[in-house]
Amino acid sequence: MTALRQPHAISIADYIAGEEISDVKHEYLGGTVHAMAGASNQHNTIATNSLASLHGQLRGRSCQPFNSDTKVRIEFPDHIRFYYPDAMVVCHPNPAADHFQDQPVVIIEVLSDSTRRADLGEKRDAYLTIKPLQVLLFVEPDSPAVTVHRRQTTGVFVLEYYAGLDDTISLPEIDAALPLAELYERVEFAS
Repeated sequence: MTALRQPHAISIADYIAGEEISDVKHEYLGGTVHAMAGASNQHNTIATNSLASLHGQLRGRSCQPFNSDTKVRIEFPDHIRFYYPDAMVVCHPNPAADHFQDQPVVIIEVLSDSTRRADLGEKRDAYLTIKPLQVLLFVEPDSPAVTVHRRQTTGVFVLEYYAGLDDTISLPEIDAALPLAELYERVEFAS
């Protein structure tokens, strides 16, 4: 019997260097790299709307939004991961030369059929370990609905649900709000 060949672990330095020149984004999970699939126009419209809304509200303040080209680094005791959230807000950003952020306060993930399981499983669990994270939003692409994980003063996250274009997600953690009508502007839902 022959042993299965183990993949060669990629160093963080090699990963970062490779991402700088790659035409494709890759997520990094403790030495292994995974290419990311492209997103639909609807997915990108929602992600862009979230950034546009938050950018306008945070202009001139210390917190700033970042788009899906900025990675978030998550350090575990035994490995490091890098993910590309669809949007995030950071109040204590890394140096401008870095290609990632360590301290997001808000993370937004727009769900899709191909990523839903990973987003609501491994990614959610990893994001919730980020100490400065206060709010994690999972946005449905096919109906105006958002699931929010919000950190309480005890450190525990509680679930909140928002639905309908008249609903608004209050974000007092960054002194902002995200109306679902703005989040889903120009999005056409199947009838």
